[in-house]
Amino acid sequence: MSATRVFVARLAGCSVFDPAGDKVGKARDVVVVYRESEAPRVVGLIVEIPGKRRVFLSIGRVTSIGSGQIITTGLINLRRFEQRGGEVRALAELIGRKVTLRDGSGEATIEDVAIEMTPAGEWKIGDLFLRRPRTASPFSKGATTFATWLQIREDTSGDPQSAEKLVATYSDLLPADLANTLLDLPEGRRREVAEELPDDRLADALEEMPEQDQVDLIGQLDDERAADVLDQMQPDDAADLIAQLSEERGEALLDLMEPEEAEDVRFLLAYGSDTAGGLMTTEPIIVSADATVAEGLALIRRHELAPALGAAICVTLPPYEPPTGRFLGMVHFQRMLRYPPHERLGTLLDTSLEPVHPGTSAAEVSRILASYNLVSLPVVDEQHRLVGVVTIDDVLDYLLPDDWRSTSGEESEADLRVSTSTATIPTRGRRTTHGTPRSS
Repeated sequence: MSATRVFVARLAGCSVFDPAGDKVGKARDVVVVYRESEAPRVVGLIVEIPGKRRVFLSIGRVTSIGSGQIITTGLINLRRFEQRGGEVRALAELIGRKVTLRDGSGEATIEDVAIEMTPAGEWKIGDLFLRRPRTASPFSKGATTFATWLQIREDTSGDPQSAEKLVATYSDLLPADLANTLLDLPEGRRREVAEELPDDRLADALEEMPEQDQVDLIGQLDDERAADVLDQMQPDDAADLIAQLSEERGEALLDLMEPEEAEDVRFLLAYGSDTAGGLMTTEPIIVSADATVAEGLALIRRHELAPALGAAICVTLPPYEPPTGRFLGMVHFQRMLRYPPHERLGTLLDTSLEPVHPGTSAAEVSRILASYNLVSLPVVDEQHRLVGVVTIDDVLDYLLPDDWRSTSGEESEADLRVSTSTATIPTRGRRTTHGTPRSS
């Protein structure tokens, strides 16, 4: 059954289907435009389609909303969504905003927005779910109430609480999805949200962004915050980012970073970006030959460990921080599963795997990984000490085009596979004056 009223927070994440029942993508936000003396009108949805591209779906193409799903006519424009002047995203920009109630009862914060269909078939913003400020009691969360758009007046001063509320809605996003979501926000809003994100979450998102977007975002942070975020990044990703900055800013950030983290980054910056040294990470799992299978499996269970780094464990002589003592070999995760928990890892070494040197070309590293079906490759110095590990994701980042993370280009043949046999892909119309309907 199609609903005529739905709250935006519940709509976000709903699957979008074409008339044949094939899934097209997921709804991520609602786009509205303001009107004088009337509630804002809904003009469409932002839909995430395969490939993490976010596109615009005109509300006129939506035939049904209800039961956690959205049905469309099948007409999808695959060009990446770009926000126009006068357009506002309900989830990204309205939820969390402070407003003043016109009846004189004070301020409140928008916690959700209902959109509803009028008898004429137009969608508009209906009720707002509001929360009033907390009382003096430490246990008070503030009373909630409903109000229509005409019963409130917006506070446009840019309250940081709005960004805090929005960050809460991003808590379950994977790093790549968080990066895409941040890049889709207007620049000012992106800066607000970045300031509210925890250091580790912002670091995760930065690692998934194109280089230029990384530079732009880190440039909007003060030096101390930027250094804290860099501390949370993988050393190789932090080194790649710092290499894109001016020498003066890069040195300033390195001086503010934790000494151990900065040392790893400086070490990586000494190598060319097209070498094993430039691609490697200095934080693999390293243990002694006396460590047991049980201990090894416990180490790779850590939640924060990247899957590629958890595929194998490096065994060396002491010390166990790069550069280590002499590198003895690697033990693959699958081999550990075949032996009892008390088995020593020193007896399970893959002696057929030859490590590479920091100066080995990225092309040679790629060939070795592909030839032997590996996901990681140890890197040793002239004294055969382990200095790092190159993982398959590092190599893919290097091999793919510089703009591979961006989906803003022209539609590719792969994109067209999103449409179904019942759908046609129209060309999006040229932009005219602000507030005019979109072509879809």
